[in-house]
Amino acid sequence: MTSRPRQLDAILQDTSICGFTMPSDELTGALLSALAASKPSGRLLELGTGTGLGSAWMLHGMNDAARLDSVDNDEAVIEIANRHLAHDPRFTTHLADGSDFLAKVTPSTYDLVFADAWPGKYSHLDLTVSALAAGGLLVFDDMLPQPNWPHDHGHKAASLRNHMLERHDLISASLDWSTGLILAVKRG
Repeated sequence: MTSRPRQLDAILQDTSICGFTMPSDELTGALLSALAASKPSGRLLELGTGTGLGSAWMLHGMNDAARLDSVDNDEAVIEIANRHLAHDPRFTTHLADGSDFLAKVTPSTYDLVFADAWPGKYSHLDLTVSALAAGGLLVFDDMLPQPNWPHDHGHKAASLRNHMLERHDLISASLDWSTGLILAVKRG
């Protein structure tokens, strides 16, 4: 695995203290870091900042010219992310509902989108795909059963996986690795 972001342990500690139960997995983070590195000078979007674990991994892989917008509707978790990451000029948080944010995005803006929230993943997916530039990467995690899933969520994840594999505007791969990932590339 790649080296870890220097802020990771402090973010993990604050995540535990605040009781946030949906942090990004370290294997997913390492992949996000590598994918971010593949987009020099890229525009990156994270839907679902949480406490900033995914953000830290993406920033770890980004070059100095790349930029990351991260969106969450929970002020308490964004505060933790900002405490550890706001000093980085490449990072901007947006306190907003993901669907409202996506509705305002100019099409083809982002080179990489990590959709780790309901809006942009299970709803408003077409807006997420529209936000991607040609050749842009879309990443979903938590596609394999997780202990914090509601009773009927497995069906929703399976439906999303099947939908992604059938779309003609994306080339998608379902990966039974880490928490279960979908990696998609928008066709040019």
